[in-house]
Amino acid sequence: MSIQATSFKTLELEHVARNFGGQAALSDLNLNIRSGEFIALLGPSGCGKSTALNCLAGLLPLTGGRILMDGRQIDRLVPEKRGFGMVFQNYALFPHLSVEKNIAFGLEMRRIPRAEIKTRVAEAIELVQLGPHARKLPGQMSGGQQQRVAIARAVVLRPPLVLMDEPLSNLDAKLRLEMRTEIRRLHQSLGLTTIYVTHDQEEALSLADRLVVLRQGEVQQVGTPQDLHEHPANWHVADFMGYRNLLDGVVEHTRGGMATVSVAGTGITGATRDPLAPGDAVKVGIRPEDFEITDASGPDAGHTRLEAVVEVVEYQGREFAVEARTDTGQALHIRTHRTAEAGQRITVSAPHERVLVFASALTAAAPVPELQEATP
Repeated sequence: MSIQATSFKTLELEHVARNFGGQAALSDLNLNIRSGEFIALLGPSGCGKSTALNCLAGLLPLTGGRILMDGRQIDRLVPEKRGFGMVFQNYALFPHLSVEKNIAFGLEMRRIPRAEIKTRVAEAIELVQLGPHARKLPGQMSGGQQQRVAIARAVVLRPPLVLMDEPLSNLDAKLRLEMRTEIRRLHQSLGLTTIYVTHDQEEALSLADRLVVLRQGEVQQVGTPQDLHEHPANWHVADFMGYRNLLDGVVEHTRGGMATVSVAGTGITGATRDPLAPGDAVKVGIRPEDFEITDASGPDAGHTRLEAVVEVVEYQGREFAVEARTDTGQALHIRTHRTAEAGQRITVSAPHERVLVFASALTAAAPVPELQEATP
């Protein structure tokens, strides 16, 4: 396949910052990206992830720091000189141009010979499986097809880096799943380096080699999906990694990496990596799927147990999503195979090793690992 990405070795973001009107939208972003990686920037609206992407693209000048590609500073280059491909949330297609002409536009701006443009456009159309639609206008196509055009327009340039800003957020659930697979397939088959912005942790986990979780413009943690899923650095990262139950509590005592916490008068034990002391305010994280509805009289050794009253039950195919509330008013989210009914009093339990205890104050950003040469 002749559409292969232009290669580089490393892209380095050093202390990158961007302010708006004196307010920091992005602070001290440090990240080393290896050629061929798929990096997801993850976080809620306003966390700085799209700002970081636009700084990389050259659409926003830096307030501080610098961006280096193979040691060459590129943050002062205009966007077209950087040569990156970009896929926008709203597709940004020319409505009056056909699929072929939309894809060809960037090549024409670069004054590529006409014969080569024709060949590369045909290859890109085949790559995204839009052959029967090549002469259609964007308005004659579905959202998923338009997104494929936007991706083809980006990769036909053979860019060293593809930047994607929430490209699937306008699609329905089925199309999002299909396009996720398609994006990963193109990334691998073309040898792309991709930086992908999303607020969807499931999307990030399924696509990325590494995740960068941001909050209020600051990096909270960088690591593989498995690292962040199993060992979130703080409660904010845990929240994005599926710990939907984040309960406020106070430390009673700690021992050997475990902490016992009082949550509304109930003792909860869980694992912690934070240096905690009795009296410290903490958040206790428990995934909905780690709760089990159990018998009130059952054994509780090695398990945290809570009593609650069921408020809402949603059937979700193979399991139920249950929302219950404790006597002290704390909402609990539970995923279970057991049936439950609104108004029913239940006891839920979770193994101590599946319960995480975090300091309430967010920890500093986890250090970014140094790049390692890939093992042959």
